[in-house]
Amino acid sequence: MTDIIVVGGGPAGMTAALYALRNGKSVLVLEKHGFGGQITYSPKVENWPGTFQMSGNAYADAFLEQILNQGAEVDLAKVIRVEDRGAVKAVFTEDGQEYEAKAVILATGVKHRMLGLPGEAELIGEGVSFCAVCDGDFFSGQTVCVAGGGNSALQEAILLAGKCRKVIILQDLDALTGEQKLQDALLARDNVEVHTGVAVTALNTESGVLRGVTVQRRADGQILQIPCDGLFEAIGLIPENDAFRPLADCNDWGYFDSDERCLTKTPGLFVAGDCRSKAVRQLTTAAADGAVAALAACRYLDA
Repeated sequence: MTDIIVVGGGPAGMTAALYALRNGKSVLVLEKHGFGGQITYSPKVENWPGTFQMSGNAYADAFLEQILNQGAEVDLAKVIRVEDRGAVKAVFTEDGQEYEAKAVILATGVKHRMLGLPGEAELIGEGVSFCAVCDGDFFSGQTVCVAGGGNSALQEAILLAGKCRKVIILQDLDALTGEQKLQDALLARDNVEVHTGVAVTALNTESGVLRGVTVQRRADGQILQIPCDGLFEAIGLIPENDAFRPLADCNDWGYFDSDERCLTKTPGLFVAGDCRSKAVRQLTTAAADGAVAALAACRYLDA
């Protein structure tokens, strides 16, 4: 019997494990893909307090080593269900394993919605990015495209317009869908160009690095070649929380409907990180959630 099972090995999950371990609890972390989560896609991280620069992979590797040294158990497994048995929670994995714990922290994260183009995944960190706050400085003085036209895309583009020589918005719908105030703020900048009603159909590379995109106008089928140094994709995030809805309420967008306390409707079940309903999703806020959820779980176990 483990004290706490953490579902997810990203920054929120590993922070939760660290705090729980340092409070004398036994911890098992179950991660379905690779430890570190979305941060491993960032070749350079320069917004982690107290650290000038690090790679996402180096951060993830060091964090994993840290929790292992503290006594964490880890396993690569996809969790498909959690069952509430009162004082005991049963955690079931896709490969048929069943684990028991006194408390569970869901730090399942999100995945970025992608365009689905050939070679796209290989270009992450080589021109394709999802976060202007994280990676915008790497494109200072260069030309970037932003795929999307909603609030997130416009916010990304506004931030990039303050750093980049030129920002090109590529929206597949016939109009931008973000708030009018964001549109006005963006279009007031003279280094912003907007294309609506276009679909990105190909990513153009040279020596494995992004050099431009191919787009097609939906109205007449015209093909356009747009040179750029980077492509920021802002077409949505996908939480993967459906399997846990019986025990944790979700909002209309599929995020766990939990506040800063990281609690759920099920005693002994907590949530942390990007999977939770929140205004800001950054490395620092994920880590903060992990600490909050772990301490809440420890208080639950010690009550």
